[in-house]
Amino acid sequence: MAAAPVWSVDPRTGKQREQVAVEATAQEVDTAVRAAHAARGALADRAVRSAFLRSAAAGLDAAGDGLVGTADAETALGPVRLTGELARTSYQLRAFADIVDEGAFLDVVINHPDDTATPPVPDLRRYKVPLGVVAVYSASNFPFAFSVAGGDTASALAAGCPVVVKAHPDHPALSELVAEVLRRAAAEHGIPEGVVGLVHGFEAGVELIKHPLVAAAGFTGSVRGGRALFDAAAARPVPIPFHGELGSLNPVLVTEAAAAERGEAIGTGLAGSMTLGVGQFCVKPGLVLVPSGAGGDRLVKALADAVSDTGAGVLLDHRMRDNFVAGVRERAGLDDVETPVTPGADGEHTVSAGFLTVPAQRLTEEGAYDLLLEECFGPVSVVARYTSEEEAAVVLSRLPGNLTATVHLSSQEAAGEGRGPELLAELTPLAGRVVVNAWPTGVAVAPAQHHGGPYPATTSTSTSVGGTAIERWLRPVAYQNAPSALLPRELRDENPLGLPRRFNGILER
Repeated sequence: MAAAPVWSVDPRTGKQREQVAVEATAQEVDTAVRAAHAARGALADRAVRSAFLRSAAAGLDAAGDGLVGTADAETALGPVRLTGELARTSYQLRAFADIVDEGAFLDVVINHPDDTATPPVPDLRRYKVPLGVVAVYSASNFPFAFSVAGGDTASALAAGCPVVVKAHPDHPALSELVAEVLRRAAAEHGIPEGVVGLVHGFEAGVELIKHPLVAAAGFTGSVRGGRALFDAAAARPVPIPFHGELGSLNPVLVTEAAAAERGEAIGTGLAGSMTLGVGQFCVKPGLVLVPSGAGGDRLVKALADAVSDTGAGVLLDHRMRDNFVAGVRERAGLDDVETPVTPGADGEHTVSAGFLTVPAQRLTEEGAYDLLLEECFGPVSVVARYTSEEEAAVVLSRLPGNLTATVHLSSQEAAGEGRGPELLAELTPLAGRVVVNAWPTGVAVAPAQHHGGPYPATTSTSTSVGGTAIERWLRPVAYQNAPSALLPRELRDENPLGLPRRFNGILER
């Protein structure tokens, strides 16, 4: 594996800024994984690792100005957006520290022997243990929140799993800086710096998923890249869990009553959601079912007015820009597809936002129009005008799995009248998060959050955002008839760690 140089690139000009590192060789990947594996014991103490997570958050906050500057130079996402994302990232680290301190994630269950049961119950004690080294594949569009110190890393460390991160090529300099912050935080608490490894390069990512000491992986990216890694994880002599977020269309259904009631407001809201971050959010609404008729017409006009007022933007890299321009051109070339506001190239390095319209009937059968049911990364959405509820239902039935599905209802439908409950039931199989009378962009870090969905949105049923993301990196183990002196402290009757648990059927907090 050749050790090619890794450059930081300015997406505003397409020019290389500086050489950051070199692509990791197979030997260097092996060294990083083994160093992470050797650091497992240092994460065994929950108090130590929660303190580590808090120090990491404090370190990111302290280095914020420099980190944001570097991130903006490499991604062109802008200081305001990046400052907010950095705050989200440090908050997420602290939230997982709280989860570690609480201890409920261990799912401690203790059953004393019961000879009267059929069959008899022996002494059983169950909790969850960390899987081992986690490979984390960084995302392009969230250089903080889904990268080196992002949700996969934070939740894995919280679970007691060291990580080796495959840096994204769109922000290699930032990746190095953030990794150094995490390593300094680890050293403050006597944890080896190898607890957070970092490698660069495509081949390094392939070597990482194949390494026998890697126990699980988290990925955020394209369907093509994620599926290749997913298949590699499954083809190993010992397959491992692969939690991948691959792609999502994030459909929106606007009912006829909602369009009649507030079509203009929905159109304006849609424009803000689909162009947020230059359309580079994984939950961007990519397909919107809008009724024919006056209400739908007002919605489309408001959407056109708002999108027309949106300035051109820079995508994360020129490869994405080329794919966006080509994807829009191919979609717009289909018969019956119109462009009220034409998306595409705007200057040498920027793109303009826009949207396409198509009769929904074109999407009810397999064929060339299936292209409109695929994600197009960037500031574009497809508005499908439907003529009946049945036609809209057929289109929804043809969609793959998604991260989100949204419905806009009238005030009466939202109160439970008409088809409101039926529509929620219809959307639930499509996505991991169902949104009502709001927009899917903006994924709150909260205990009840779920950021996942049926394939190809994700390759598992887990979430990558929120407290339950920690569950991806744990496995349950039960001890039967083990003497108390041999048991982990978490499973002893006297509960020396004060953990929430279920003790002989009674939930104790």
